[in-house]
Amino acid sequence: HKTPKIKAWLARRPHYHVHFTPTSASWINQVERWFAELTRKQIQRGVHTSVRQLEADIRTFIDLHNKNPKPFKWTKSADQILASVKRFCHKAQQTLCGEL
Repeated sequence: HKTPKIKAWLARRPHYHVHFTPTSASWINQVERWFAELTRKQIQRGVHTSVRQLEADIRTFIDLHNKNPKPFKWTKSADQILASVKRFCHKAQQTLCGEL
């Protein structure tokens, strides 16, 4: 959204309205997670010989998902996540120090 090429593209399309959000916003993470599921369950496993076929498979996935939608839920608290990161850093440091 900051490059001249994108700014020019947006200027030619005034009906588009860009919303700026922090990249760490939790709802953005959930959207990314949904696209990861789409990729893992539909796109990576499929053989698409045309754009039309790929689009059809994506729409099929969306339709099936929307028949029984389930919200993404955070399963760990912030404290649990930070503790896990701390353990990882500690193990990584020990591994690196042991190799020296």
